[in-house]
Amino acid sequence: MFKYVLLITLALVLPLTACSAPTAVGPIPVEKIRLPMGYIPNVQFTPFYVAVDRGYFQEQGIEIEFDYRFETDGMKLVAANELPFSIQSGEQVPLAREQGLPVIYVAQWWQHFPVVVVALAESGISSPADLEGKTIGTPLFGGASYIGWKALVSRAGLDESTMRVLEIGYTQLAALTQGTVDAAICYINNEPIQLARAGRAIHIIEVSPFANLVSNGLVTNESTIAQRPELVEAMVTALLHGLRDTIADPDAAFEIAKKYVEGLGTDPETDAAQRQVLAASIELWQADEPGLSSAADWETTLAVLREAGLLKIDMAAEDVFTNYFVEKATE
Repeated sequence: MFKYVLLITLALVLPLTACSAPTAVGPIPVEKIRLPMGYIPNVQFTPFYVAVDRGYFQEQGIEIEFDYRFETDGMKLVAANELPFSIQSGEQVPLAREQGLPVIYVAQWWQHFPVVVVALAESGISSPADLEGKTIGTPLFGGASYIGWKALVSRAGLDESTMRVLEIGYTQLAALTQGTVDAAICYINNEPIQLARAGRAIHIIEVSPFANLVSNGLVTNESTIAQRPELVEAMVTALLHGLRDTIADPDAAFEIAKKYVEGLGTDPETDAAQRQVLAASIELWQADEPGLSSAADWETTLAVLREAGLLKIDMAAEDVFTNYFVEKATE
């Protein structure tokens, strides 16, 4: 099991690191790390912007280069050890490991699964049972949104054969308002806010009460953990500093985000909407101990993937994640 391999590896590596005294006093060398984000510059990445702006990554000897390119496959690059880290949704880790990719989830950023099903109030859809016989729009037949949908179908006992599920890309707002679909799969901190601000009454069906799947967090690989545990701890430490600061003072964090997200700070309406996005995101990030993963949530994630026929091999929660580096960072 990975957990035990990790403990043995670190027991061998860390004492050697601790016993190696520096030969000279000087500035900490800075390592540039390209970090695939999986999305465009957005207020939802504020903890990273805060960590950069306040020098938390610099203090750890890291210079972050944000990679927002959609064509970047962060998981494969990390698995091949071409990059040390990527931001990924949790359910992607066991799916990658099933394909032989040696990736490990090392810090949980989003503590509550954000995927929801949204319907306009006039549709009459307000509960999972109301979805049967309806047309549902999903951005893709894959990824966190679709797996969240599969979790809802499984855990709410729905008969998916009664529904028509369409791949609509990221056009949920148009598809709902134009009547192309009866309901759409969204993130709770995005489209529902836009619809409400446009004056549309909506009903939201959250997936998390049925299955709180593991969401976005920091992923690395077994080689980096084995050979450079101090780098993993440094990365986690800086991220957690930025996350805590953002949660503690959203207004100050939002001001920092203006430096990184084009369009922020130029239009009061845009700023008001994005402040709501940040506030809703913070609700998803809140935790007594930020960064830690729940083994129970991982077991739920694995079970849902099996129920959906997406994971076909036996895998335990301890094979896909570790809390070791979060615990080290918070000692």
